[in-house]
Amino acid sequence: MKFPRKYLPSMSVLCAFEAAARHQSFTGAALELSLTQSAVSRQIRALEELLGTDLFVRERQTVRLNKAGEAYAREIREALKRVSAATLGFRANPQGGTLNIAILPTFGTRWLAPRLPAFMAANPGITINLATRPEQFDFATEPVDAAIHFGLPVWPGAELDFLMSEQVVPACSRALREQFDFQAPADLLKAPLLHLESRPDAWERWFHAMGVQAQGVNGMLVDQFALASQAAMSGLGVALLPRFLIEAELARGDLVLAIDAQVESAEKYYLAWRPSQASYPPLQAFRAWLAAAARQP
Repeated sequence: MKFPRKYLPSMSVLCAFEAAARHQSFTGAALELSLTQSAVSRQIRALEELLGTDLFVRERQTVRLNKAGEAYAREIREALKRVSAATLGFRANPQGGTLNIAILPTFGTRWLAPRLPAFMAANPGITINLATRPEQFDFATEPVDAAIHFGLPVWPGAELDFLMSEQVVPACSRALREQFDFQAPADLLKAPLLHLESRPDAWERWFHAMGVQAQGVNGMLVDQFALASQAAMSGLGVALLPRFLIEAELARGDLVLAIDAQVESAEKYYLAWRPSQASYPPLQAFRAWLAAAARQP
């Protein structure tokens, strides 16, 4: 893609504008950039002349962004982030490539991270950067090449590769299971149940699959799998958790199955990726490796 040079302000001008917008002060920007206040003011004025409109409201000795300036500042800040990330990634691995991957916290730490050394060994020229993103985002505004997605196969502006499904099981502490002496799925209605914010109807769906009538199931609400599993281990209640993410706790006996009855989640795990990166060799290598790793038992 060819960029008309007349619409490309210099990096120094953009950095001056971003700093002034963040500080809401030309003086603050000047201190940060080791420039004079008048130099920053001239750079901002040059940018405004290029754009054909003011970006700041100037009142006596103060300045503040106007509406147009606020919108432009958001765009420029994201663009500078992308340039910075690309430069940092290249410096970290000038002979290979860099992949910026957004991960779900528990899936990333418990499933993906232990397997990444195998990918790194097979692809020594590729650097992987990880960042947690529990929700969908716009690939056009984030310096991310790919992301782990759990849900339906829908992500606007992205392509998806199916990875795996999951089986959820009711897990709790051994003491809690002995206290309530669970014998059948309906018995769990007598115990405190732990709910995940991201899956508010999970228990209703599990009971429905078990043939149990359960409406408006109440209980403690938690926002992360790690907290749900820890609360379950502490005896605070029964948590409905993906079995493949708690195998270690089950093996150690920190968690036990309240009832040995698993249900496949309607949602699945996917790799979402930026379509413009489809031919990027590091992404191609990661997609092929991840698909193979997800097929392993």
